[in-house]
Amino acid sequence: MRMRNSTTKEIPGQVAGIAALAAGMILHASAAVAAPEGKSVTTTTTVTDEGVRRLSPDILPGKGIRQHDFVYAGEWDTRKANQSIWVVRDGKVVWSYQIPLKPESGGIQEFDDVTRLSNGDIVFSRMKGAGRITPDHKLIWNYDAPPGTEIHSIQPIDARRVVIMQNGNPARVLIIDTITGKTEKEIVVPTRTTGTHGQFRHIRMTKAGTFLLSHMDMNKVSEYDADGKEIWSVAAPGPWAAVRLKNGNTLISGDSHGYAREVNPKGDTVWELTQKDVPDIRIYNIQEASRLANGNTVICNWCSGGEKQENWPHTVQVLEVTPDKKVVWALREWTDPDLGTSSSIQLLDEPGIPENGDYQR
Repeated sequence: MRMRNSTTKEIPGQVAGIAALAAGMILHASAAVAAPEGKSVTTTTTVTDEGVRRLSPDILPGKGIRQHDFVYAGEWDTRKANQSIWVVRDGKVVWSYQIPLKPESGGIQEFDDVTRLSNGDIVFSRMKGAGRITPDHKLIWNYDAPPGTEIHSIQPIDARRVVIMQNGNPARVLIIDTITGKTEKEIVVPTRTTGTHGQFRHIRMTKAGTFLLSHMDMNKVSEYDADGKEIWSVAAPGPWAAVRLKNGNTLISGDSHGYAREVNPKGDTVWELTQKDVPDIRIYNIQEASRLANGNTVICNWCSGGEKQENWPHTVQVLEVTPDKKVVWALREWTDPDLGTSSSIQLLDEPGIPENGDYQR
């Protein structure tokens, strides 16, 4: 499926936020919204006296889909029979790959984690497994999650090998050679819940060879050595992902808790972004968060569990903010192309080689 180019669009039926705020017309009401298993959310609705919901400004900062070249995917886009990975260059979709939301084998699939390697191959997790696909759409490696397990995380650690997180009882960190299919290492890690869906999303291997795990069910981020021994941890409500930054700190995303937080080795918060920092853009579940070479932070804002489908086109999927929390880019692309929900984004204009661990994502 190929999509045509799109620019940032004005959304009909929205109100000018500055004028509304100045007139004192904004009221806030909290409403619980049904969410998929393991994805609890509470949404705050912004309502004017005309009853119009306003979830983002009509005019967004940045150049829209032309701001960066990127690879993009999102979990649980229930509007569509097929789930997609998109590659965007110069504001146009140049490549895509689809899998069925509801495969013939039963259950559902969703893209949670995607990375384009320097040779153009893309590795991805799909909840029911993981894979590696070439630019000409050849699936050269496929891993099916064993019954009773889920895979939401994949990270390339060199040109051949990946780290995946296999949620289950027990849960396992696996290092697999995608060329031979051989599992080279397996580490059993603790969990609190036997429900596999709520155990982990993204995990990451650090440059030091340790493993950062976001324990969604244990409300903490832990670092394990190569033998599976916990060597560091920090409390974090419902963490979706954690990345070790080049400065030695750790960037954590808080999913339904709506935060992106940088902590130092002592566990102190040295930087954090929440809804109060971006009042004009509705924050839902902050899933992947990455730190750019220029110091900015890119955040995936996943709305699927916390907003009615008819309102999705009014929501921002991705934000880029400066260290002082100024929004310099906000992506809202729901038509032509309809990129869908946002869980994972890799900016292709960042310096470095992704399989060498050069990206902070």
